[in-house]
Order: sequence, then structure tokens, then C-alpha cells
Amino acid sequence: MKRREQSQTEQLRQALAEREAQLQEARARLAALEDSTSLQVGRALTAAAKKPGRSLVRLPRDLYRLWRRSGSTRHSQQPRRPGAEPVRSFDADRQEARLLAGAAGGASDLLIAATVLGPQVQCALDPYIRSVPLRPHDAQIVMDGVDVDLVLVSASAAAPGSPWAHVGDPAAADRTRALHWVLESAAARGIPAVLLDDAPTAPGLRALGFTRVHRGDAGVPLHLFNPVAADLAEGPEAVFVRDTPAGPVPELLPGLGAGTVDADAPGLAEALRAARVAVVPAHGPRTEALSRRAQACGTRAVPYDRVAEETGETEGLAVTVPRLRAAAPTAGEQRTMLREVFLADATPVRLAEILSGLDFPPGTPGPELPLRGRAVAVLADPAGEADAEDLADSLLASRLRPAEVVVPDTAARLPGVQRLRAEGVTVRAARFSTPDTPEELTRGDGGAGLVGGLNPDRWAVLADRATAPWAHLWSGGMGPDRLADLVCAVECSDADAVGTVAAPAAAAAGRGLFDRPAGEQYVFVSSLIPELARTVLVRRGWNPAEWNRRGTRLLALGPDHGTGTDGNAQGPAHTAADAPTGAVG
Repeated sequence: MKRREQSQTEQLRQALAEREAQLQEARARLAALEDSTSLQVGRALTAAAKKPGRSLVRLPRDLYRLWRRSGSTRHSQQPRRPGAEPVRSFDADRQEARLLAGAAGGASDLLIAATVLGPQVQCALDPYIRSVPLRPHDAQIVMDGVDVDLVLVSASAAAPGSPWAHVGDPAAADRTRALHWVLESAAARGIPAVLLDDAPTAPGLRALGFTRVHRGDAGVPLHLFNPVAADLAEGPEAVFVRDTPAGPVPELLPGLGAGTVDADAPGLAEALRAARVAVVPAHGPRTEALSRRAQACGTRAVPYDRVAEETGETEGLAVTVPRLRAAAPTAGEQRTMLREVFLADATPVRLAEILSGLDFPPGTPGPELPLRGRAVAVLADPAGEADAEDLADSLLASRLRPAEVVVPDTAARLPGVQRLRAEGVTVRAARFSTPDTPEELTRGDGGAGLVGGLNPDRWAVLADRATAPWAHLWSGGMGPDRLADLVCAVECSDADAVGTVAAPAAAAAGRGLFDRPAGEQYVFVSSLIPELARTVLVRRGWNPAEWNRRGTRLLALGPDHGTGTDGNAQGPAHTAADAPTGAVG
């Protein structure tokens, strides 16, 4: 029986159990009413009124007996009436089976996927799905024993040397047969199967019966390719990214001091972070992917076309590489390159695009689940109508729309807040308690721990009403890219809070990872002025100056450029509704 039919049967059984439970409850209440002393006293009085002769004489005796019986009644010791056994729902049984199988959290945390993936795709998807790897010798056993939401296969898993090498090729009939059985089992259970066509492979792999074949890779994993602590990376300032280990290297590059790194090398991200310019092949299946990875690391990418260079159609590497290597990308340019990758080509965006439109089994989270980690609650306390309008203008112009806005109940009726609600933004109201002691009246007057004019306790009250995992402490107008830059920074670094540095750090000589000049960004620091933090951290009401001492990871980001542009074309705002097209929210 397919899972959808099982779900319908379980719903009918659950409805029947609820009706039987209601019937048993009504019977129990009726029995309790009939046994109640009040009803029996009423019956005795009614009988005495109908027949005043004998009944009126026996009335005192009957009332005395009822009083004696009511004092010795023990309702708690009465045997429970037999009723219908409760029927467990399909979702409850499913979660219990996942707990026993060690795959908990699939309903609200991560999608559980049976995977046949290449090593790079596996590393890219690890933070966003709960993977159950399949191998040719145990694929049937694992599929029979684990309840999954998705079957995910990548063409790169068929590379030579992997457990699924040459799957889909007639020469590897045993592996092809095992994978075909997995897909048939998934189809019988109503589980979608997706193929990531990210590498050349045998045509037989695509013909095995996948629900969807996605042309391309899994996007750019920003937790691997990012500019965090790039100045600590060691390597040449120019690097050539070779598509294949046997690929040719331009003869001019070694003379320019450029290094060479393979596209599949484990040290690719470190080499890109250390370089100021990365040369990538202009033609090839991974040209765009390599360029995006270089930009995510804050490195300028230069496509190399030998024919175009020889004919003079493009500027030669002898001119381009020294020119770009002479000056490092500015902070604004670095943020712009990373932001565009974050909004359009990051792994959660690509994964949401791949999962969009698939028919998942009942009870399975939607394809927007990979993007839930980007949800932001904006905490704000506008002082008046002008601040509320400024808040609305900033958030509605932001390229990354917030999931919700939390304001005090006194500001919930301001025109700017009402405009946010009219635009579809969820607005929640929080109530501040009125101070009634001298300590509460003077709390925060010294300015210690104030962020945006509020002390940590008031931010904690606003954070209590938020449901998003991240909280933005709004303190005034911000540029349209600021919220996207902040969320991008935490996705790259897994930091607990992001903001601007509170004070200049130690001198550059002999500085360590936590000692940075105030002008640098994407580095961990010991103190900062928080702009984005985990909601659970804000709820604690701690002084931001103590966050680092309490074990939080603080990442510094360059200051905002304000409400203007940074010289780059602004794209459309991204919301959760745009997830199928690769947008975020």
C-alpha cells in the first residue's frame, strides 16, 4: 500500500477513534450525573412533593443516607469504563520510527534523504539535509529500514573509484540494478527521486526513472567557500583553477608567480581565499561554478580563452593578472560579489529550486525548508511616526525581506507599521512591563549595553515574541543590501552574532584571529555592536559586551553604506514566495 493510501486510512481511523472517544466521554459524564448526590436529592424532593404522605415522612431518612453515602464515595477508585483504545496517527508512528532509527528531526528540522552523492555534493548539502547514504551492497536493507522524504542522486557519484562507479553503464549491471530497485521502491512509496546531472555520465543513469533531472550542481556551499579570515590564508596572489588534473596550464602564468589548483582539490577554498585573482577556463561545464566559488571567497575571476587571447579579442593574461593582483578587492566589492552568490547561487537557494514542485508524501515539510535558516525577525521600537515610516521604507526596500517584525504594542498602530502589515509582512506586538521599583526605573540609564537606544532587557522582551531563528536589532535606516549581507555573513561563518566592531582592536603586528583593525570585515572579534544575532541569544537579555565571554562567536562586518546604492545594479527583493525561482527569504 502506498504511503498516500496509508495516510488516508490513518485519517479515517483517527476520525473514528475521536468519535468513539467522544461517545465514551458522554457515557462517563451521564453515569457520573446519575450517581451524583445532587441528582438523587432532587429526585427525593420531587417524590416527596408528588406524594406528601409517605414520601414526606421518609424524606429525612433518605437525605441522611445520601449524606452518609456522599462522604464515603471515592470516585478516583472506581474502575475506568472500558473504551476504545486510542489510535496512533501516521505522523506519530513515523516520528517514533525515525527516533528508533536515529534519524530524528525530519518533520521540523531537516529533510531526510536517501543519497547517492559524490563527495563534493555531499559536503555541500550536509548542513541542509539529513543524509542517509546508500551503498550498492546495503541499498535495499537501508531503504526498507529507514523512512525518508527524498531520494537524491548525483551523476558525480558514478565517478571512477567511488562505490557507485559507472552506475548506469551496462558494464556495471549490479550497481545499476541496485539503484533501479531503490527508485522503484521510492516510487511505490510515493517518494520523489531527483538526479543532479552535475558531471558527464552514462546515458543509462538518466533513464532509470527519476522524478526530476536537474541540469547542474548543488550550488555554492557558502559554509565552505567564503572570505572569512581570508587574510590568514596562505598562497599565491594569483591562481589558475584547472578543471581536470590533466588540463593544460597557460604557459604565461608560472612566470607571473601564479599557482595552480585543481577544481576538485580539498584546498580549493583556501587557495581562492588567499588569491586576489583566479583564472578559470572560459569553456567547460564548470566554468560558471568555479567563477562563483571564486567570487564567494572575495576573489576576482578571470575567464581564460586561449584562442580569443591569441586573436586579440580579449585582454591578455600578461596584462590582466598583474593589474588585478596589484590591488585587493575593496570591502564594498567583496560584499557585492558574495551577496550576489548568496541571493542567486548558494546551495540552499539551489536546493529549494530543485525541490520546488515535487509531490512529497503527506506530513513532509515543503521545499522551502532549506531556506528557513535565513528567516529574520526585525526587532524595532520606533519612537514615533517618522521612525515607523523609516522602518517601513528600509524593510520594504530590502533585497532580503524579513519573515516578521516585532514592535511594542504602543507602536503597533503607527502608520508605518500598518503599511508593513498591508504589504504582507507579519507584524507581532510585544508588551513592555511598567517599571515600578527604583532599580527598574534607573536600569539602563548609564548607557551600558544599550543597542539602538534600548537595553538588553527590552530587546529580550521583543525577541520573546519572535519565531524566526535570527533577530535583527533595528536602530535606524539601513541600505537595501544590509540585511542580506548580515544573513550571508552568518551563513558563511556560523557565527552567533554579526555587527560592526565596537572599538579598534590591537595593532597589526603579531595580531591573532581575534585581534583585528576596525576597518576589516569577515573576521571574528571579541566585541562588537550587534546588528544580527540568534534569537535565543537576544532572549537571554545579556549585555552584548559580555557575549564573547559567555562563549558566543562574534563576526565583524564592514559598516553599512546607508540607504544609497554601492554602485552596483540592485536586484529585486527576495521573499519566501520566490523560493522556487532561486530567491530567498
